[in-house]
Amino acid sequence: MNCSLKKSPKPSNTEALAAVVAERLSKKGVDLDVVRAVELNIAPGVVSDAGDGDEWPVVHEKLLRSEILVIASPTWLGRPSSVAQRVLERMDAMMSETDDEDRPVAYNRVAGVVVTGNEDGAHHVISEISGALTDIGYTIPGQAWTYWHLGPGPGPDYLEEQRGREWAHRTGGIMAENLHGVAEALMARPLSAPA
Repeated sequence: MNCSLKKSPKPSNTEALAAVVAERLSKKGVDLDVVRAVELNIAPGVVSDAGDGDEWPVVHEKLLRSEILVIASPTWLGRPSSVAQRVLERMDAMMSETDDEDRPVAYNRVAGVVVTGNEDGAHHVISEISGALTDIGYTIPGQAWTYWHLGPGPGPDYLEEQRGREWAHRTGGIMAENLHGVAEALMARPLSAPA
């Protein structure tokens, strides 16, 4: 789920780093579907379907078919993008949805976070998004994140700058391995409904 503020065809730094994780997951046999949320009409609210013109129900169905979710967000003012916040608000509705075995619908699904930006705050963004996903019911494996930034203040974009990429790509690979490994473990031994 690319939560960039940029619509296509503008290049997205966030999409470029998320593609590193996606490529690694693809090599593990994972089928991928990328959603660039800013291009959709996602109404505000905490419901799975806000009615006329709301395009969230299509995304919601994709989430219910997915075992691995990666939310990718730029850092703006040290926080997740407004698009990421909108996505998480809509996902909040999943907290009251259950499957056929009375489990929260996000149970037995894993999630991770990709962050880009030119200012510090990546760990804060990772914590905010991961915390929300945990509340919704996702399992967050250890080191299920990667980020890229060059410290405080303005600077070059990820697509323009080579510094820091090696580390971001290495941690992105570890992230993909951990997401895949925990997803397989949950498939083999799924969590039961809360008592």
